[in-house]
Amino acid sequence: MSQDPTHQQPTQQAQACAGMPRTGAVLTASAVLFLAFDGTAKIIQVAPVMEACQKMGISPRMAVGIGILLIICTALHAIPRTAILGALLLTGYLGGAAATQVIGGSGVFPAAFAVGFGVLIWAGLILRDPRLARWILFRQATAMLAHPCTRPQP
Repeated sequence: MSQDPTHQQPTQQAQACAGMPRTGAVLTASAVLFLAFDGTAKIIQVAPVMEACQKMGISPRMAVGIGILLIICTALHAIPRTAILGALLLTGYLGGAAATQVIGGSGVFPAAFAVGFGVLIWAGLILRDPRLARWILFRQATAMLAHPCTRPQP
């Protein structure tokens, strides 16, 4: 007898859902570590970072301010109570980074990297709390889009 892979037993669903917060925490931790490193490198004015900033027309003084802004936004994202605010601020920051790369003619990869990092930040947040996806994307739950991990509990 062939079992439909989309029809899982409740214990299989619970196991799949249990791993989502851990995966989200790993994604979030990875993003926070990278962004903290990037912000710190701008603040302490690491030579290769300053050279890259100068190529984009960003002065060392401005790079320090950008680094401080990045550290603040990253810290807000790392704190669970302010994680959504941090994600929103980081989305704006990364959007500005992508725009700067496009305007500076850096090519597709640097701009795509910034956008991809924004996706990584939101993916980590949504995996930690799947209700957030439903709240943002699916204001009205539909049977077609409902996922067992995002359905309201009775």
